[in-house]
Amino acid sequence: MQKCRAINPGLGSRALGPASRLQFQIQRRNIQDVAITRTGKPILKVPGGRSSLGGHTATVFGATGFLGRYIVNRLARQGCTVVVPYREEMMKRHLKVSGDLGRVVFIEYDLRNTQSIEESVRHSDIVYNLVGRQYPTKNFSYVDVHVDGTERIAEAVAKYDVDRFVHVSSYNANKDSPSEFFATKGWGEEVARSIYPETTIVRPAPVFGFEDNLLHKLAGVTNLFTANHMQERFWPVHSIDVGAALEAMLHDDTTAGETFELYGPKNYSTAEIAELVDREIIKHRRHINVPKAILKPAAHYLNKFLWWNIISADEVEREFIDQKIDPTAKTFKDLGIEPAELSNLTFHYLQGYRSSSYYDLPPATEREKKEERQYVHVLDDQ
Repeated sequence: MQKCRAINPGLGSRALGPASRLQFQIQRRNIQDVAITRTGKPILKVPGGRSSLGGHTATVFGATGFLGRYIVNRLARQGCTVVVPYREEMMKRHLKVSGDLGRVVFIEYDLRNTQSIEESVRHSDIVYNLVGRQYPTKNFSYVDVHVDGTERIAEAVAKYDVDRFVHVSSYNANKDSPSEFFATKGWGEEVARSIYPETTIVRPAPVFGFEDNLLHKLAGVTNLFTANHMQERFWPVHSIDVGAALEAMLHDDTTAGETFELYGPKNYSTAEIAELVDREIIKHRRHINVPKAILKPAAHYLNKFLWWNIISADEVEREFIDQKIDPTAKTFKDLGIEPAELSNLTFHYLQGYRSSSYYDLPPATEREKKEERQYVHVLDDQ
């Protein structure tokens, strides 16, 4: 033991020598690098990485839906702590792996329970409201979700003086619309702005992606009936582009109080998209046109008596309403994002609908191959 004690000081001096000391890199920051929010808190942006610590806490209502996973994944991988309010255990489990251990926090909530909503937002720097339904259910009407739910979330945000509130609405949101979906979306925007004037409103066009209600609906065998010969026109937008835009709003405080319309670069009719889908899956899907006077009441009763959704009366009404762009709203260009074009990505999302005989055939164009390398599904690269 005495010999060991005699040797230890020598070992210690060599271990602390200049050659073996750890070199720490100090990042120089200037005062102009620090952006301050309206509440006086700095806007932190780190280089990123799954295990980084970004310093922000974000609450994402509606994260278990189609669009939610794209923003949760982006925030969690930038080191943000993401609070995910959820209603059903099995619907939120895929979000657990979006970030490092402890980065994604789950809180059970009810859209009619104000206390559970307040518990979800009180520690957050930014709140995203992605809650919405394409069809009414026996438990929640359009007003319950798009108006009353938005009101409770906005009130909780205002009560705890959260820095930012981003409310995801819909294209064609207008309280005077003949579609109840569009009307309640427009009503919800007014409610959010009346409670929290600096609300950022986002109106995405019909979104396509891996779990969408556009490409996969047209590629499936159950989408049989239509009422307008599939002539509805819109600018489809890529889900990953919308997720990137929502993330950018966290770090850009100039987006507060603004309205954004997020849409793709090309206008399509539903029939044109159906033709693209048929070409990509190398199958022909039948679409039977039924008069609106017959299909709309039939859809109403189907939606009322079946526990799974086939088609709702309001979805039939929306087939007769083309997308209208608000010229005063900001777009992807104001965020420095160039949206992807639908026809370049159909193979990436629809290859699984091909039969085994044609599964390995390449996509229609070389451009689609390039886009396939550029865009990766948010859950495929964990």
